[in-house]
Amino acid sequence: MSRILVTGGAGYIGSHTVRRLLADGHDVTVLDSLVHGHRAAVPADRLVGGDITDAPALDRLFAEKRPEAVVHFAAFAYVGESVTDPAKYYANNLVGSLALLDACRRHSVTKFVFSSTCATYGTPERVPITEAEKQLPINPYGNTKLAFERALADYAGAYPFGFCALRYFNAAGASPDGTLGEDHDPETHLIPLVIAAATGRRPAVRMFGTDYPTPDGTCVRDYIHVDDLAQAHALALAAIRPGSALRYNVGTGRGYSVREVIRTVEDVTGLTVPVVEGPRRAGDPAELVADAALVRRELGWAPRYAELRPIVETAWNWHRTHPDGYGDRVG
Repeated sequence: MSRILVTGGAGYIGSHTVRRLLADGHDVTVLDSLVHGHRAAVPADRLVGGDITDAPALDRLFAEKRPEAVVHFAAFAYVGESVTDPAKYYANNLVGSLALLDACRRHSVTKFVFSSTCATYGTPERVPITEAEKQLPINPYGNTKLAFERALADYAGAYPFGFCALRYFNAAGASPDGTLGEDHDPETHLIPLVIAAATGRRPAVRMFGTDYPTPDGTCVRDYIHVDDLAQAHALALAAIRPGSALRYNVGTGRGYSVREVIRTVEDVTGLTVPVVEGPRRAGDPAELVADAALVRRELGWAPRYAELRPIVETAWNWHRTHPDGYGDRVG
């Protein structure tokens, strides 16, 4: 058993990872500002309200809880917002993350798992994307994630410290028992948007571009179940050693188009999805699919949910039983 601090652990991927780490027997503390996280998503006795940019509060928390490892999810993650307000993203995703990293140094924490993203690759030259692909982000969100990956590498080279950066693709789905799920405001992920359109909670789902060089003209993405991501974090923690500088793509290795997602939601729900077709959205690559051979080989990771339909089934189970998410939105 290890003492683990999970930042942003009341968010979507964080809460599923917290559940996995608790099930594995770890002593988990969750630090979350609750700007986008939800109290109901984590056990109340594990949650500490706070912000990674508050260095004195971090010192108090580290001194009290004495974590041996940190799993870092706390970040702003709206690509469009990062373009219009980059200062917000650099202040939190980079400056705040560096404050957290320095707290780890002061308190002798030597293991760090970072929630990174395939957005660090920008528009890839080759698909499926390997870890050797050039990292050329095309928005401030991706820039901040890549900048912190580089800081982690520099720290691991200079100090008794090891890290793993997990570059995941499109997180999707929900806990199979329906007690944890996806609740964002605003929502930008495709599967919950399609489900909302199917159930009448949105007038339609907007399809951005139908003329891409893909089999049906719509964007193709690799959808990875949130519990499979949680498993990857648990395996990464176990693999880190002093000096480790691990970087892995986490995806299924199979892509699905926007039209395929819509058809799958219709098939699972038995409902019709109203669609409004529109022009391409600036900055959307035609295809983003992971080559996850490295994480499979080195960590023994494999997705339990390798197909789209079971991922959508878990998402539908959550959204039909929690139409208002966790029910804690104001207004």
